[in-house]
Amino acid sequence: MKIGKYEFRNYTYVMAIINLTPDSFFAPSRKDEYTVLKAVENAVKDGAAVIDLGAQSTRPNYAEVSADEEISRLARPLELIKRNFDVPVSVDTYYTECAAFALDAGADMINDVWGLTYGGDMAGVIAKRKASVCIMHNARRPLAGDIFPQITGFLKNSVSLALNAGIDGDAICVDGGIGFAKNREQNWQLLEGYEKLDFGYPLLLGTSRKSMFGGDPSDRLEATVESTRLAARKGVLFVRVHDVKENARAIKEIYGRN
Repeated sequence: MKIGKYEFRNYTYVMAIINLTPDSFFAPSRKDEYTVLKAVENAVKDGAAVIDLGAQSTRPNYAEVSADEEISRLARPLELIKRNFDVPVSVDTYYTECAAFALDAGADMINDVWGLTYGGDMAGVIAKRKASVCIMHNARRPLAGDIFPQITGFLKNSVSLALNAGIDGDAICVDGGIGFAKNREQNWQLLEGYEKLDFGYPLLLGTSRKSMFGGDPSDRLEATVESTRLAARKGVLFVRVHDVKENARAIKEIYGRN
């Protein structure tokens, strides 16, 4: 897969979560224009291959903010990161206005938790700017029955939207959407069968410190790292995590790298 000038293949790479929000569920991930550079510096040093900026929390029962608010939170940190670091930047948004702003300001990829289906021409916005996209599964109502045909059906439809808009097939990855429209049992079922989502596009896994692991978010690092090991064994291309160093180390162990 290509993101900006970088190619990602034959490994499991770490995407570092940097939240530009006051309400993300894991408080240590919350940054602003005054703290973001140090956070990115640490993430890159610890092994992050991609930075993922989020300007709106999508935790359970989150309070939606407007596209203008997302842009306001994102503008200065994105400018600072692109000026100071040579690292691909993904922006986590489902608003076309925010995606257009971010890509015009130098972002390389859009990470869309609604898989190009929230509204507006997200696929067209991304295609016009020759950017990359992560397409995540989501649903308005909780899933019931066999989850895998529903998830892969959604993802295949969204990939078709991307391709028809002109997004390069090598600029697309897909995410099963653990924690979105799924209960705890379904999240575990999805994680354990994640390779079933492989229909020719690289996979991204996002389990970091999520409620499926139980307990408090501060106590979920070990379980997250174990899920990263599983992802590496399954050949998942990206893991999106809060704790870069620990997850990068686990990946190296699986691949036998020092």
